[in-house]
Amino acid sequence: MTVSMTGFAARKGQGAGHSWMWDVRSVNGKGLDLRLRVPDWIDGLELALRGELARTLQRGNVSLSLKVARDGLAEGVEGLRVNPAALSAVLLALAAVEDHAMVHGLTLRQPTSADVLAVRGVLDSSAVDVDVAPLRAAILADLPALLAEFQAMRAAEGLALNAVIAAQLDQIATLVAQAGTEAAARRDAQSTALREALARVLANAEGVDETRLAQELAMIAVKTDVTEELDRLAAHIAAARTLLADQAQVGRKFDFLMQEFMREANTLCSKAQSMTLTRIGLDLKTTIDQMREQVQNVE
Repeated sequence: MTVSMTGFAARKGQGAGHSWMWDVRSVNGKGLDLRLRVPDWIDGLELALRGELARTLQRGNVSLSLKVARDGLAEGVEGLRVNPAALSAVLLALAAVEDHAMVHGLTLRQPTSADVLAVRGVLDSSAVDVDVAPLRAAILADLPALLAEFQAMRAAEGLALNAVIAAQLDQIATLVAQAGTEAAARRDAQSTALREALARVLANAEGVDETRLAQELAMIAVKTDVTEELDRLAAHIAAARTLLADQAQVGRKFDFLMQEFMREANTLCSKAQSMTLTRIGLDLKTTIDQMREQVQNVE
């Protein structure tokens, strides 16, 4: 089953006297790049989240944010204290960003007080005597449900991706078959042309080494033979279909296979010696490049 690296999920949770909001999203990447924004006052939370994400996901640029609030406004205000110095620094930075944006003709969305309070250091929780272990456990217990929704979307995207890649493979197979037909037709004409050329050279040149000349002409014929390239392309198509049906993460193997596809298509074009075969080769390269773009989203 093809799994896409593109996905999104959001979820609300509640427990241990707090409520929270998850947001996780990902795009394609060569490896697994995790970027987390979680409350730093919950000791051990980020490390635990990274471990779970690394066990669940293989590849992709993944961003996860978690906003946590205490249940009840009065309770939250009593326990937390604003750091005036940090607040002033953040507000000055926001003003500088707005001024710079206005110079460039841009209008930014006004941040809310919650946005400002979410900046690290603005809220001083040192005076809060709270055991965060139950909260951390409650949050981690809610994580599997979030990841299940996230993986379900990546799987749904993968199904659509699978269909697109399968259609592109069909198109490549059709072009390879056309190239084989054209190469066979070109082979007879080319053989006749080479024999005629050899006869003309032998008739108009004395002292020519006939054996050496025949060898050179045979070398030309070999250099323009595309049978090997077509056979390899057929093998690559079969390998790609196998990868599409594989249950494992096949993105890296697919990336490598696309390089091999393009290598054979380039060689086919360089050996074409025919307008029709060249056109087929260029169409083949275009389709392979389009397929490569899709393959880059496969986990």
